[in-house]
Amino acid sequence: MAGIDHTPLPFFKRGPAPLALLTFYVALSVALLVVDLRVRSLDIIRQSASIVVDPLQRAAQTPGSLVDLAQSYLVGLAVLKEENAQLRHAQLRTAPDLQRLAHLEMENARLRSLLSVKERENAKGQVAQILYTARDPFSRRVVVDKGQQAGIVAGQPVIDETGIVGQVTRVFPFSAEVTLITDKNQAVPVQVVRTGMRSVAFGLGNGQLELKYIPANADVQSGDILVTSGLDGIYLAGFPVAKVTQVERNVAYSFARIYCTPIAGVENFGEVMVLDPRQPLPEPPPEAVTRTSTGGEDNTVLRTKKKRAAKAP
Repeated sequence: MAGIDHTPLPFFKRGPAPLALLTFYVALSVALLVVDLRVRSLDIIRQSASIVVDPLQRAAQTPGSLVDLAQSYLVGLAVLKEENAQLRHAQLRTAPDLQRLAHLEMENARLRSLLSVKERENAKGQVAQILYTARDPFSRRVVVDKGQQAGIVAGQPVIDETGIVGQVTRVFPFSAEVTLITDKNQAVPVQVVRTGMRSVAFGLGNGQLELKYIPANADVQSGDILVTSGLDGIYLAGFPVAKVTQVERNVAYSFARIYCTPIAGVENFGEVMVLDPRQPLPEPPPEAVTRTSTGGEDNTVLRTKKKRAAKAP
């Protein structure tokens, strides 16, 4: 019996050393990273895993989503009630003006017919949703969800609920690119509401506009509102464009530096309206063109006749 070993069995079964396991798993991870980077062989496994894990992720996010939904619903309900109250008050405040608007429009139409003045063009269009901004960081452009299938063509003006946003410059089958008025290659003919002075607003590419080539002594002040003049044949007259924010006058220069801020939500995302193209401007009558082109010759002939009549005895 002395040869029997009475040593008890180990309570925990011993395996590989922890350092060996760590080295093995690190080597395996590095190998998988290299294989995935070189061969891209794990994409199928990753996609399969995402298909399996996606329902679990959605189920885990469901309680938080329900809480956020309930919170947004309650907040939206309160905001909606407040907005409805504000709209009712605004409707009451504008009711007298709205009631007189129809009468004023009829009177305006009568006066225009008496004076044989051409009627103003009506602004019609279609609503579009801004999808995203252009990828060029040096331009101010957005892409809307209306394109050739909706009858959009290049050159159509784009507005929002407050003023001019830009102009359609490129059209695709199901989308269109709109160049904002703040783009450095965009210019809009404008008119100062307070004085009636006409000018052109150029985009600066940084969210602002500038009135260029304005004399230093011009009557332009901070706070003046600029609207479209309608002289370019693209924008209808009377749409708000920008507000003058800074006027710099220097006696050393002939022109003033006038900076403006767009009135419309040019840099914001939302819904816009793409207006229908304007009717083409009427061509001048051929008689006026003939007189203009031959005006110099007629004056020369008249001067020659006068000289001959003066020399005659």
